[in-house]
Amino acid sequence: MRKWILLASLVVLGLLCLFSGTLFPETPVDEKSIPEFSSADIAWMLVSSAMVLIMTPGLGFFYGGMVRKKNVISTILQSFIAMGVITVVWVVIGFGLAFGDSIGGIIGNPSKFLFFSNVGTKSAWSLAPTIPLILFAVFQMKFAIITPALISGAFAERIRFWGYLLFIILFSLFIYSPLAHAVWHPDGILFKYGVLDFAGGTVVHMSAGWAALAGALFLKKRTEIIHDPSRISYVILGTALLWFGWFGFNAGSAVSSSSLAVQAFANTTVASAAAAIAWGFIEKIKGRKLSAMGVSIGAVVGLVAITPAAGFVTVPHSILIGIVAVAVSSFVVDWRGKTNIDDTLDVFPCHGVGGMVGMVLTGVFATPTINAAVVEPGLFYGGTSLFIKHIVALVGVSVFAFFGSYLLLYITNLITPLRVNEEYEKEGLDKTQHGESL
Repeated sequence: MRKWILLASLVVLGLLCLFSGTLFPETPVDEKSIPEFSSADIAWMLVSSAMVLIMTPGLGFFYGGMVRKKNVISTILQSFIAMGVITVVWVVIGFGLAFGDSIGGIIGNPSKFLFFSNVGTKSAWSLAPTIPLILFAVFQMKFAIITPALISGAFAERIRFWGYLLFIILFSLFIYSPLAHAVWHPDGILFKYGVLDFAGGTVVHMSAGWAALAGALFLKKRTEIIHDPSRISYVILGTALLWFGWFGFNAGSAVSSSSLAVQAFANTTVASAAAAIAWGFIEKIKGRKLSAMGVSIGAVVGLVAITPAAGFVTVPHSILIGIVAVAVSSFVVDWRGKTNIDDTLDVFPCHGVGGMVGMVLTGVFATPTINAAVVEPGLFYGGTSLFIKHIVALVGVSVFAFFGSYLLLYITNLITPLRVNEEYEKEGLDKTQHGESL
């Protein structure tokens, strides 16, 4: 029965693509109204989009190296498959939900952009006027891809592949897209409220982190909790790819080849460097050996924390953001280890908490001398309004992302079981889910 449902879905999708021009006609464009695009901005955003995409397989290696050998392929594939599934979802309806005409500041109306209708090279997004709309849409697509992939580390080694696939589709539609609209659309409720999120600390990392915690709680503990990383070299490789791609992630969020992109670029690498060192020092302070995995995790936490602040803070403050994020995340990792929460790869302590720390510190250190979009300076500069707004938004987004994700997990589990049985878990997901092994 499942095979016929899958075949029918592909046929329907193919027919919709075939007749998309008729079913979803584009609004005629007056040649005189076509914006004057910047070739430099287009070039930078093409490169940035490619850099952000490489982060997802990088994440696969980062996670894959941390799990046991019998689950490496499955773990990497859970990241890799998002590049296929979420790309199609984004083109069909996701972009419209995130950036379509606002419905109450909460969600976009997808009708205008269904199947990328009216998404081409002759118009532009209002906040990115120097590049074609389709380039902006593709750049944002890469963010939509990596966000659900981040969640996979929380329930690694015990989730059924088809259940995971359905969940990330639902998450993309009902959690990620509304948050992207609320934070990044000019008419979004959090955008209008004054929340600053330069590149996704709220939209990407907080949403993924809270969904990861919901997933760990819903699927419960693994049958065998064994910390036996398969390939530390994969972790280092994944970190390198993530760090490289993050320049496109953060500096690309300036959506122009500009001095703001340069500032975000500098803040990104400095925060990550400081965080990597800080995690190593914290390991030594705790009486442990300075580990390659620890330094790699620290670097990623720093990248997560600077993401919302990258285009709003100075370089010295980015150092502080990286160090504070690592200190808090390391504490939460230790706390989590003393609980019954089996967040396999500590996605919530690193991505969720790192994103929250970055969001709060953006409210502390944001300054209009770096970015004129900062209407209200941060707490460090004497302003209180921005900081309070970020605290309020943090609570609201946390509640929405956690409980919304838990509900989606529950719905997914009703449709198709999310967790493999005990026998499959012991044998490993590589063989039982994909018939492959290293």
